[in-house]
Amino acid sequence: HLVESGGGLVQPGGSLTLSCVVSGLSITFLRMGWYHQAPGQERELVADMERSGEENYANAVKGRFTISRDIAKNTFFLRMNNLEPEDAGVYFCNTAPWPRHDLWGQGSPVVVSS
Repeated sequence: HLVESGGGLVQPGGSLTLSCVVSGLSITFLRMGWYHQAPGQERELVADMERSGEENYANAVKGRFTISRDIAKNTFFLRMNNLEPEDAGVYFCNTAPWPRHDLWGQGSPVVVSS
């Protein structure tokens, strides 16, 4: 069970931090990622963290987004800086690089607009 939160309306160049609370699974043993679904588009993986803590990013967000985790709270985060209109959409967390279809949550919507 995954619950995302933290999205909202932000101006271009602004920042947001998303949270993903994981229950029923231990993130210690999982490679977890954040997926972005732009309006009318497929979901795509934009950032993930391996069990070792190694981070991976899509080129479009490299240098602007940072994935992190709090193992004690079984929670993942995505810090998004310098947001662009193209970053708008719904963000989901799930296992990576292959998401589990039974884990998709409601997602957290992000609107980037002035």
